Amino acid sequence: MSGFPILIEGAGVRALVVGGGAVAVRKATALLDAGAHVRVVAPAIAQPLHDRVSGGRLELMTRTYATSDIADAQLVVVATDDRAVNAAAALDARTAGRLVNVADAPGEGSFSTMATHRLGALIVGVSAGGVPSAAARIRDAIAMRFDARYASALSDLSALRRRLLDDGKGESWRRRADLLIDERFCDAVESGELAARVSAWR
Repeated sequence: MSGFPILIEGAGVRALVVGGGAVAVRKATALLDAGAHVRVVAPAIAQPLHDRVSGGRLELMTRTYATSDIADAQLVVVATDDRAVNAAAALDARTAGRLVNVADAPGEGSFSTMATHRLGALIVGVSAGGVPSAAARIRDAIAMRFDARYASALSDLSALRRRLLDDGKGESWRRRADLLIDERFCDAVESGELAARVSAWR
């Protein structure tokens, strides 16, 4: 595979989801949880999305898809149960130069989503060659090890880094990072040693 993994800042994304069923709900929910502004277009839209409209970042359009729906969307997810609609929406998105994910025909799209483990600042994405269930299993195995201890450690490190950089002590941060984030990093997080060491430098 030639995939190039990136992490997009969700709050800066305007997304279009074409479809209103279970797959579309899952994709739209993931985008909303990442902070994106999401527009959903479908003749029928499942209730879980109606329940989230009050948040202000979700717009529901209960009608059939039209080419003009691409509008200002930077990212398009196509997830209807109609192959012809999916193909047309995917073509419109590609023609407009937008990133597009096509649920029933990944080859028609320009990106795929990954099974994601998200805990605080820790985000781990897993892709498994088009086998989502395998990706989910691997993601769950990763999540069992990289748990709340890591979220806490990253929060502590981020706070220390920000404080030192804000005080103009970039070199001090680099020295401490070299000591804290060495080959024993994972062992130190899991034993609680890292938290104690960071706390001593606060």
